Amino acid sequence: MIQTRLTRMLNIRYPIIQAGMSWASSNAALPAAVSKAGGLGVIAAGPMYLDAFRDAVREVKAAVNGHAFGVNLPLYRPQAELFLDVIEEERVPVVFASQGGAKAHLERFRSIGTRWIHVVSTLEHARKATSAGVDALVVVGAEAGGHPPANGVSTLIAVRRAVQEFSVPIVAGGGVADGYGVAALLALGADAVQLGTRFIATRESGVHENYKHAVLDTEIDDTVLVGVRKLPVRMTKNAFAHDVLHADKHEADDSAYDALFASSTLRQAALDGDIERGKVELGQSAGLIRDLPGAAEVVERIVGEYRDAIARLVG
Repeated sequence: MIQTRLTRMLNIRYPIIQAGMSWASSNAALPAAVSKAGGLGVIAAGPMYLDAFRDAVREVKAAVNGHAFGVNLPLYRPQAELFLDVIEEERVPVVFASQGGAKAHLERFRSIGTRWIHVVSTLEHARKATSAGVDALVVVGAEAGGHPPANGVSTLIAVRRAVQEFSVPIVAGGGVADGYGVAALLALGADAVQLGTRFIATRESGVHENYKHAVLDTEIDDTVLVGVRKLPVRMTKNAFAHDVLHADKHEADDSAYDALFASSTLRQAALDGDIERGKVELGQSAGLIRDLPGAAEVVERIVGEYRDAIARLVG
């Protein structure tokens, strides 16, 4: 076991959290494999239909046999309250919430023992979440895939600053694909590390094979932050990204810009396999990944690499 405040809070063996990623973990297979291996697997509720979500929660509960697991829910999504009802009814142990306020929900879930972890990318959002009384924070740096902070602050700096200011456990996210990165962020004071891109490139991940192989083909400098005028997205440098980068600099008309940005979706890449025009959301850590193992093997490797890193330091 690798014990921290968060592993004790969540009753997990290792401070390794699989990020909730639309389609990649909008299933039971990936979260169940991670939780059974000693980390914390997380179902991504964002793109799911309610009945499919309920089925996935029940399937993971049965598979993990008492081990903890979580659900990631963007609070702005349609029918968010109905998803929260399922989370309550099924007694999901951990909620990862984002893009909305936590305060209105905390008493309801605290009364049934569910831990509420809020995902933030700025100090302002972190302060609001901790003031509301969340149990922990996921602090995301600029290296992360998906929607990292537009301010460009790296995970190393963002996490260290969060540890300085906040007393709640801190989960670090962005730029990590192995146990050496986990050791580095725990050394900064983080209580766990959230990995996304590494778990996209696993057998249990629910995305199209083209998307998985895009991870393997991506170097550390092959992702880019697009859409900085609206909602920044870190993704691969494909044809769509090229068009948006050009528009970021030259397109003055907001409606034309919005139309261009809406012309591509994550679903297009993740489900249909269109990695040229779809939003292939990956973090910079894709450049560290070169294989497609099972998720349990990823957890085991990370633990071994973490121990190697610590042994080198105390050597």
